[in-house]
Amino acid sequence: MKLLFSVFLASCSLATAAWHAGVAKADITPTESVPLAGYGGKTRMSQRVEHPIWLKALALKDDVGAVSVLVTADLVGLSDKMIAVIAKNAAEKHGVARERLILNASHNHSCPVTEDVLWLYYEFTPEEAAAKDRYTRMVYAKYDEVIGAAIAALKPAELSFEQGLAGVAVNRRRSRGPESRALGGQVDQDVPVIAVKSGNGLQAVVFGYSCHTTALGGLSINGDYAGFAQLELEKSIPGCTALFVQNCGGDANPLPRIRGRDAEATQLAGMYGHILAEAVRQVVAAPMKPLSGPLKVAMDETELTLQPGLPLEELKQRVPNLTGMPKREFEHFIRQYEMLGSPPDRVKYPVQVWSFGSELTFIALTGETVVDYSLKFKAAHGWNTTWVCGYNNDLLSYVPSLRVLKEGGYEGVSGMYEYGHRAPYTEDVEERITAKVEELVKATAK
Repeated sequence: MKLLFSVFLASCSLATAAWHAGVAKADITPTESVPLAGYGGKTRMSQRVEHPIWLKALALKDDVGAVSVLVTADLVGLSDKMIAVIAKNAAEKHGVARERLILNASHNHSCPVTEDVLWLYYEFTPEEAAAKDRYTRMVYAKYDEVIGAAIAALKPAELSFEQGLAGVAVNRRRSRGPESRALGGQVDQDVPVIAVKSGNGLQAVVFGYSCHTTALGGLSINGDYAGFAQLELEKSIPGCTALFVQNCGGDANPLPRIRGRDAEATQLAGMYGHILAEAVRQVVAAPMKPLSGPLKVAMDETELTLQPGLPLEELKQRVPNLTGMPKREFEHFIRQYEMLGSPPDRVKYPVQVWSFGSELTFIALTGETVVDYSLKFKAAHGWNTTWVCGYNNDLLSYVPSLRVLKEGGYEGVSGMYEYGHRAPYTEDVEERITAKVEELVKATAK
């Protein structure tokens, strides 16, 4: 893929760019019972709405640059198919270049299923599939709407950045019983925040955290702890829109959790949201570093290679003894053998970098990245000037570091099947991602 790269040279000697910013939100709460996303097994149909879920967009333009848009979503993720539709509409209808569009999902497990996201998880009845399709059409329309509305709302603004801390995340690999105690317990407790000030108040706050949105697992529609945090911030800061960015939370959970007692679980999720919201409030109440421009952006992709999968004959021998998702996975691999000769041995991996002068490097990775990537790139490029987020673009798979891959377990090995991949990644997975990130960071630093 040809490198997508835009750099705009400053035409004045001002220390900070004359930013314009626009923010918009679109309600994507379903109006009927829909299949719920995020957990495998028997299809869960929603029974009630705990609170609305949203798409939110922040459009940015400096005094010499094109329009760039960040869209956050209270969804479990997007697929390649969805990304293609949304990006095409953004380019054709709103003039947003692909490298200037970042699509992040909170990885919410209390939202509806959309399109073909995690398609091996589910086995729908015709009625369930029809509800899913109706909802998906609405989501496509809302992405188009929110991007256009944010661009239309552009007005002079000031941008600033700083980080807080929260203690919600626990490394879930270490927490899974006595056999996991030897595994690393790494977490990233940073809460990065971009504040957008327009006029006399905050127009928007963009904040992130590295932790699965899995405090809840019942049958209600909600945004999990990230949704509660956004609601609280918008109530406590009048006129402000709060946008949550999921960072590198592939191997972290909010703990403790409660299962089977929905009222208590909801209260706990609300408490986690309150902790995160308070971290953001403390950041914006203190001095923050102004962000200068111009905004330099770059996007490109690398390839991640897969280890050999099971032979066709072994797959066929195992299928009669399987049910549910494992059966669907193996049948998928058999079809790939029959149609392609063998399951694919590699996947495309997009990376995006937005550089706000020397004050902030925003690195957007694809898939369920583990925490090692956040810690690694912040150590390399500045703990206080680097924001690393996963869950952008296609919800490709878990993306392990070399450490996690060698340790094995769900995020490194066994979780690959449910994403339709024949086997774990090869041991150069971290090396390939790192090389691409370094290339783009260097390009945007010129």
